[in-house]
Amino acid sequence: MENDYRKLTRSTGNRMICGVCGGLGEYLNVDPTLIRVIWAFCALASVGTGALVYLIAAVVIPEDINVV
Repeated sequence: MENDYRKLTRSTGNRMICGVCGGLGEYLNVDPTLIRVIWAFCALASVGTGALVYLIAAVVIPEDINVV
């Protein structure tokens, strides 16, 4: 029986700053560049609240320790 359990982690291989968008992209099976563009738009549209959410996510989401 195969385990389909997935855990949201910060990416260590696909990162620009802290790996939050790369981890979200890997978790959702979406291109991380798309996640980065959406996140940047939200950060600018919300007058910096998106940047604060990114920093909180970087602290809360654990880093991926299963590097291949």
